[in-house]
Amino acid sequence: MKKFLCTLILLSCFLVGSVSAYGIYLNCTPLTLPVGQTLKCAVNSDFPPGTSFSLNFYQKQYTATLISSQTMTIQPSQTTQYALFDTTGLKGGQYDVEVAWNGNVPAMRSDSISAQLVQLTDRSGEITMTSATTQDLADALVIAGTLKNGGNSGIQIQVDGASAGRVFGPQYIPTTNNIQTGDGSFSQTVAVTQPDNYTVKFSDTNGVITSVVFQVTAPTTATTIPTVSTPVPTPSTPQVTYTPILKPTTAKSPLPVPLIIGALGIGVLFAVRREKE
Repeated sequence: MKKFLCTLILLSCFLVGSVSAYGIYLNCTPLTLPVGQTLKCAVNSDFPPGTSFSLNFYQKQYTATLISSQTMTIQPSQTTQYALFDTTGLKGGQYDVEVAWNGNVPAMRSDSISAQLVQLTDRSGEITMTSATTQDLADALVIAGTLKNGGNSGIQIQVDGASAGRVFGPQYIPTTNNIQTGDGSFSQTVAVTQPDNYTVKFSDTNGVITSVVFQVTAPTTATTIPTVSTPVPTPSTPQVTYTPILKPTTAKSPLPVPLIIGALGIGVLFAVRREKE
């Protein structure tokens, strides 16, 4: 009888402990997704309102590297809470989403799910760009390339500017099948009105393929620098006033020459006579 009572008491304690424990249930979808696609996680719990915890997104390699963390708090309604994790720019590989508690880990029911493994696949190699990723605003934005094994299935693009916001899509554009390779070529011109960094997100029926950033720059205009001509100074020649020098001129007598000679002869004779006297 005593043995039975002891067993009953232990079983009651176990049942009471099980009933008093709380549960938390993490559900991330999809568990396999391409890099660039958003990971969506839902959390349900019957922990008391005000209970807080963190939902951490880790990269699992040799060591766990924290990628992102979001804090959640149980509300009185205990409704489902959601967390979104951006995988853009991450490497393909294994990742982990875990519930992290501040302090001691509380007792939880055995069916609780507090961690899930996620596999990211890198599809960036499926896209080959043939248009330049740096373009002038006057000609932008040209998005052209090929999708590996894309055929005629089409490809979806979405264009977002860092400052301009959404300028196109998401929208499917046609692809042209290459008979030899099965690749699908595509080309789309998206009108943009300002210089910016535009992220183009490529997707197909299998999910996100990759994202490519295009840099659109302001039009290049030739700047004309006016040429200033500096006159070369010429040496100034001092002005000299020349005063003409008059040459002496021989005054001509108005009397005839023979008459002058005769007069001179008479004068000489007259002078000689006076000396003799």
